[in-house]
Amino acid sequence: MPELIRHNCGLCVTHTLHDAYSLIKSLQHRGREATGIAAVGNGRIDVIKWKGPVNRFDIIDLHKIFPASNYHTYMAHVRYATRGRKDKILEDAHPHTIGGKVEERDSHILIRDCELAGVHNGQVNDEYLVDVDSNELSTGCDTESLLYLFREKGEDELLKNIPGAYTLAIADKNRNDIVVLRDKTGIKPGVLGWKDGKYGIASEDIAFTKNGGNFVEDLDPGSVYYLSFDGTYRKRNIVQPEKRYCFFEWNYLADVNSVLNGISTRRLREALGEQLAMEFKPEDIDLITFLPRSPEVAARSYAKVLGLDFEPVFYKMRGERSFQGSTSGERKESISQNLHLLPDKGKLTGKTIITIDDSIVRGNNSKRERALLYDVAGAKKVYHLNYSPPIGIIGQDGIPRGCLFGVDMPPDDDFIARGRNQEEISREMKMPVFYISVDGMLKTYEKLGMQRDELCTYCIGGMRPF
Repeated sequence: MPELIRHNCGLCVTHTLHDAYSLIKSLQHRGREATGIAAVGNGRIDVIKWKGPVNRFDIIDLHKIFPASNYHTYMAHVRYATRGRKDKILEDAHPHTIGGKVEERDSHILIRDCELAGVHNGQVNDEYLVDVDSNELSTGCDTESLLYLFREKGEDELLKNIPGAYTLAIADKNRNDIVVLRDKTGIKPGVLGWKDGKYGIASEDIAFTKNGGNFVEDLDPGSVYYLSFDGTYRKRNIVQPEKRYCFFEWNYLADVNSVLNGISTRRLREALGEQLAMEFKPEDIDLITFLPRSPEVAARSYAKVLGLDFEPVFYKMRGERSFQGSTSGERKESISQNLHLLPDKGKLTGKTIITIDDSIVRGNNSKRERALLYDVAGAKKVYHLNYSPPIGIIGQDGIPRGCLFGVDMPPDDDFIARGRNQEEISREMKMPVFYISVDGMLKTYEKLGMQRDELCTYCIGGMRPF
């Protein structure tokens, strides 16, 4: 499988280094492989990038590198490289830059006095980047290409000519404002927030609400926002929105307390659990549990609807998501070292259990679950239920599905559902597997006010969003 560079990340723009650090730390669930900050002020842009999560670099020493008197605005980013170069983590990490003097420091990089810097959540496919001179690029990342397009054509032409998928923030030393763009489909999330009298942006509202700020609005698809150094903002709509929000953001990626595009992630997952209970009602169940951590609220609502016992039986040592490992080996290692049974596993012996999961992509977590429940705990039977339909199938048009828009599910991935029906998937997983229906999932979104034609369903057999 080709080692392409694609992202699903978290970003923020704010006006103090402390806020940038705190806000991006609240978005750590969106990426853990690398962290980066761009500091903007006094006609210059300075950047630092380091390997690992946000707290790998102490905020005290970041203040020494970026003294407050020199800067007025900060862009921060956590990176989840769905396909990255393991030997080039720092080079491929955000912020991407044009110009500047690079100082390599082993586990981190400083880039001083850049011309432009950008942070990005999403994925722009090569077909929309043909106007970029590849000889100018140093990484091959779509974000770097977007910077060159922005420098050459400006924000209006970028939004008009590149339909998706991106929420993108750019600092230009020749401009007074940070320029923030959200493509017309709105596939990737982005919000405007307010803290201490100044406006900023972030990938999810919880970045502000967890840190003493306020959510203002979701960024309008097809629009550009200008964040000024004094904390004010203005916006312009450039292209008509054609909304195609990513359902996987609610089902899995977003923080459970986030509200994306007006829909509560918590309530949506609860409603998916309720719908799952309507579609699958076995009579031989002793208890309901879940694979930590996204599916918990769905599992609780499933159990409540059917009047069954709910009980956590797994724990994780760390909140990291194995899904975000850069290689299959790293993902499997994260699962084996991180997912465990709670003490007193003997109470599961001879029991019939339902495990609720958000989805099965490659099947690594599910295989670990099966081994723990059957081989270690001695369960009698385990049903594995998913509140997302089969991902990575071959569509009715004969085209293998996956994600081309910023989630780690390229069409050539090792999907457990590819070429298999539900019975064959169950045999492959060595336990009964059940999926929510596509119609059932879409009806659930409609109940909460989201029209089904406003969702991107490409990975589960739908049409391309643009």
